[in-house]
Amino acid sequence: MENNGLNSVVYGRNVVEFVAVASEFCRLIEAPGGYPLPALADLTRKLLPLLYFKASLLPPVDTVSEEPLEKYVTEMEYNLHLQKWAVLLGEYDTYQEVFDPELQFGTEAVTASISESLLDIYQDLKDFLTSYSLGNEEVMNDALAECRAHFGEFWGQRLVNVLRALHQLVFSGDLEVGEKKPTEHPEGRRGTSGWVDRFFGENHE
Repeated sequence: MENNGLNSVVYGRNVVEFVAVASEFCRLIEAPGGYPLPALADLTRKLLPLLYFKASLLPPVDTVSEEPLEKYVTEMEYNLHLQKWAVLLGEYDTYQEVFDPELQFGTEAVTASISESLLDIYQDLKDFLTSYSLGNEEVMNDALAECRAHFGEFWGQRLVNVLRALHQLVFSGDLEVGEKKPTEHPEGRRGTSGWVDRFFGENHE
């Protein structure tokens, strides 16, 4: 593929919009502490369908390099964010999985973790975003190809599974959903819920 062809792919509208949504999701995973638990669960529930939708619009692309892509999310970083979410979710972190591709014909219930499911999605997205941010169009293209493939094979299923758990958590009444505005971000950045409003409209519920 010629460089001008790569340029039209990696800077295409659907890719750029996916990058924007994925970036917001990763920022939320990295800094969830500015939200009370009801608002955090509700906001995550609203971001996930948008992330799935934008990933579904990514164009099919072929890799152009034989070199493997570098991975950026370390085990320490993964576990750090995982622990933050597990602590925030507390007793609400676990849920019964109803679909596991490897155990779908079994009879035993599978216990899953909201925090682990979210971090599995984060790991793929953060690796993609870091490669994409380098500005090397061949690397950007191959990162896009890998992220799209992993969406179909792995993290897309994680997303729909954990979305079910978050939907149940938000609407079960177990959490008292009150004011949904986040506390002020320590860097003065506008809260993510305002960013979601720009996609769904101010009256999303």
